[in-house]
Amino acid sequence: MSSTFEKLTSNKVKLNFVVSAEDFDKALATAYSKNVKRFNIPGFRRGKAPRHVIEMHYGPSVFFEDAFDEIFPVVYSEAIKEHSVEPVDRPELDVTQIEKGKDLIFSVEVFVRPDVVLGDYKNLEAKKVVDKVTDDDVSAEIERARDRNSRFVEVTDRPARLDDQVNIDYAGFDGDNQFAGGTAKGQELVLGSGHFIPGFEDQLVGATVGQDVDVNVTFPEEYHEKSLAGKPVVFHVHVNGIREKEVPALDDEFAKDMGFDTLDEYKADVKANLIKRNEERAETAFENEVVEKAVATCEMDIPNGMVEEAIDNMLRDMEMRLMYQGMKLDDYFKYTGQTREQVREMYREQAAERVKTQLALEAIRDAEKIEATEEEIDAEIAKLADSRKKSLEDMKKQLTDGDKEYFKQAATMNKVVEFLKGCAHE
Repeated sequence: MSSTFEKLTSNKVKLNFVVSAEDFDKALATAYSKNVKRFNIPGFRRGKAPRHVIEMHYGPSVFFEDAFDEIFPVVYSEAIKEHSVEPVDRPELDVTQIEKGKDLIFSVEVFVRPDVVLGDYKNLEAKKVVDKVTDDDVSAEIERARDRNSRFVEVTDRPARLDDQVNIDYAGFDGDNQFAGGTAKGQELVLGSGHFIPGFEDQLVGATVGQDVDVNVTFPEEYHEKSLAGKPVVFHVHVNGIREKEVPALDDEFAKDMGFDTLDEYKADVKANLIKRNEERAETAFENEVVEKAVATCEMDIPNGMVEEAIDNMLRDMEMRLMYQGMKLDDYFKYTGQTREQVREMYREQAAERVKTQLALEAIRDAEKIEATEEEIDAEIAKLADSRKKSLEDMKKQLTDGDKEYFKQAATMNKVVEFLKGCAHE
């Protein structure tokens, strides 16, 4: 077998093959041996007819397809290695000559990883901007903590107000007809939360314990239950109870509940955490900006097959996340009214950007000859080990060759990003 290589475009190549007549005949013999039992020829027991008899009966090309299937995977694999081709899609086949007693001649065109034309990635304008933490930021964070630690206490001496939690029974009517799904008992609702139909909660402000209130609302036009969409209805509501939110006092006792001796210590810790959070946000934003601008300097023609593969990976990630939530992907499609094809199209632009970023960073890696050290790879593995409460050595013993390659690539890409950050200037 011989093969030649042609580069058609920056992301497509052509491989030309010539398989000797002798090798093609061997493949025909193999195809005959594997398939002879399928043929029932008069005068011969099933599976015992000679090859030439079957060819006379069904035509000389009867074993061509099976013989080609014997040859192609082997010669294609050898040619890929010989010419250092990285296919990213299925090859398109064109058979020029396939005849008994003659060389088998064919070619394939296949999309490959595209050439990346690097731009001026060493001259990037980007700046890390860290937001300052103000006293108001600290106060707002503490107020959120107080709200999380608040509790509702029963009140009987006043009507319901916004932010109160009411306990209600209700039944919804469309004219004289009570509609399905519009009834509940002992329902707890925070007034002003916006959890119910617009206008419902406002009409309970001012109600007292034990009072019956008719709440008149109109369902939104886009309501999921089509029979009620846009319809005016009335809910007969009975108020069982009212509770108001009691927020803990801002003092040393609250600080102790939060794990500190004094309020000042608690405030100092809140401020330190906000400073750290702002620094992390700024670092992430800076990294994203640097990578985005570096990728924008590069030019490449991305094969659709790479985008489709990226979409496949995104769907698999989505399926895994849903599985952890106890939901199947098909159930998600049913609940959202979307199809698999619609979700694929929704992911397409993001997938293309993901592929472009990967190719650009890998091209910069190769241009700069960036490699991760063993220590840097171990640092990546250590993150997983820490999350699983294992030692680094125990974690490394459990890794497959594929896992090791993944961590090597992750550490290398981190190093490329650090390199680009070092190239950035204001």
